[in-house]
Amino acid sequence: MKPQDFPEDIRPHLIPAPAGDMVYRCLECGAEHGIEELLYTCPECRGLLLLEDRAQDRLKEHPGAFWRRLFDYRKMLNIPALKGIFLYYELIAPVIPLSDIIYLGEGHTPQVAANDSLKSEVGAAFYYKNDGQNPSASFKDRGMAAALSYLNHLAGKPGVGKMLAICASTGDTSAAAALYAAYLGDKVASAVLLPHGKVTPQQLAQPLGSGARVLEIPGVFDDCMKVVEALADNYQVALLNSKNPWRIRGQESYAYEIAQGFDYDVAGKAVVVPVGNAGNITAIMQGFLRLHDLGIIEALPRVVGVQSVHADPVFRYYAQPDKTKRVFAPVTVQASVAQAAMIGNPVSMPRVIRLVDEYTRRAGEGAVLVVEVTEQEIMDSMLLANRHGHIACTQGGESLAGFRAALSQGAVAKDEVAVLDATAHHLKFIGFQQMYFDDAFPPEFEVTPKPEYQNRPQLLATGETEIQKKVADLAGQIAALLALSPKK
Repeated sequence: MKPQDFPEDIRPHLIPAPAGDMVYRCLECGAEHGIEELLYTCPECRGLLLLEDRAQDRLKEHPGAFWRRLFDYRKMLNIPALKGIFLYYELIAPVIPLSDIIYLGEGHTPQVAANDSLKSEVGAAFYYKNDGQNPSASFKDRGMAAALSYLNHLAGKPGVGKMLAICASTGDTSAAAALYAAYLGDKVASAVLLPHGKVTPQQLAQPLGSGARVLEIPGVFDDCMKVVEALADNYQVALLNSKNPWRIRGQESYAYEIAQGFDYDVAGKAVVVPVGNAGNITAIMQGFLRLHDLGIIEALPRVVGVQSVHADPVFRYYAQPDKTKRVFAPVTVQASVAQAAMIGNPVSMPRVIRLVDEYTRRAGEGAVLVVEVTEQEIMDSMLLANRHGHIACTQGGESLAGFRAALSQGAVAKDEVAVLDATAHHLKFIGFQQMYFDDAFPPEFEVTPKPEYQNRPQLLATGETEIQKKVADLAGQIAALLALSPKK
């Protein structure tokens, strides 16, 4: 649909021009810093940074109804820069010109309702939002679209040489970072640090295929993160982990899409998300808070974070009911099928604490909660979901396991409609499914397959050699196995 075909009052706003006054704001000391250089922690106190638009009050000049109409009409545009997460341009990074925005097809992933059988099994209605249908097959593309668009914008300024983008990863971040950096060609080189032996072959193949320099180090993700932070502190590199505040801005689009998908009525809804490095849950909370600030939504949905017992620092923090006694302590992670969430010291924890306090202040106690699930529950839930037509990864299984736990605890009411985050495509973690089918999990995973969820191919044999007899024999065997009724 062409701009001239839209309602007259909407036309001037459809295609936005750069605006706003964005700065980095330190969560610890409150200092603000310009965005002209790449910062990830406060130069004054080493605190975590958030992006803030000092001119954001200009957005309140329009009522919530205006923004709802604008975003809905903008979905009908055929302008690539506005077809992805930047459909919500004014809320994400309004200082980036449209000409610098990278769009690879990210965002606006399907929200698929559970069928009647699965709803009955779980005991409540819910949807899966399939972020595995992003270009690199995970939710990380949302953040990379924002972060690399900003790098692209910086790269166009005089005197800026070739940039090196670097990240630590359990797989999904590296795939997304390498893909978007590759699209920028000679402007940006890409390097990723992975924990040796802790990334699936499918995930490892992605950054290699995109041409990134892949470096494996001994240990787990947290060790990789420490090395990357040291590089970002001491060398001219662009850090692309969730410590990067541009990443968080892009991932806020997940909340915007959910709200739009429910026609901006998210009262009585719950959003369930696995917690790894805590970037995604903070982005989702921040996204809903920003919609609430502008009157685009009138109520805040419940947010449920989920962690495995094998990597549960955020759950342990909020398990202490007395707020005055809460002290965050990293944990040593154990082997987990939810590899993308196998993080014992999430870098975004300061953001979590700040945003949970604000979210709870507005929406009341229980508006944000963190539940814990077992590895067994994660695998069983993933297979249960996919037996009913979904494509959930192990982290998607973690979301369903967490939703079931919250329901059983009474923390989420059965009449609340939930949206579960399937963070990556099922095929990225297919090795865990195969281990389940083959009963081949090492003991440290603490997973025992249930026969009703196991599935294997069945080889048929025939002694016939003549083609017509061979076909008839095999067809007869299949008809008997599947209890087919002959045609009358």
